[in-house]
Amino acid sequence: MTAEQNLQSLGIVLPEPPAAVGAYVTWTRTGNLLITSGQLPWQNKTMMWPGRLGEQVNLEEGYQAARLAAINGIAQFKAATGDLERIGHIVRVEGYVHCAPGFRDHPKVLDGASDLIVAVFKGRGKHVRIALGIPDMPLNACVQISFWAEIRD
Repeated sequence: MTAEQNLQSLGIVLPEPPAAVGAYVTWTRTGNLLITSGQLPWQNKTMMWPGRLGEQVNLEEGYQAARLAAINGIAQFKAATGDLERIGHIVRVEGYVHCAPGFRDHPKVLDGASDLIVAVFKGRGKHVRIALGIPDMPLNACVQISFWAEIRD
């Protein structure tokens, strides 16, 4: 099955890729490498699950936020390539979790993005990952995730 078919089987309709909220681009390509800017859990221009994990946001909400950020990342891939089948391999996922002191479940939160990426891209979606906790986040987002992907021409 193609990535688009996998999205459809998961009941996911890709949104318009979120616009930049500052003086940067939402994705860039160098050679066969496509890198997205940090993707936030935007849904219809609304920040979902604002706040810190371990305070205002629970683990399940964080997982869903990471999943939503990944959907936005896939929308950026589609905008950059025109065809998700041009994604040869998801190389790296960088995840930042806005969390309270003592919160240690960063990997469980970011599994929301990783699980979705693998479900959509199958073997092409297996990636390396960074999971970091930070005390503050732009726009009070609970997660921010950036993606590195290899492009096939």
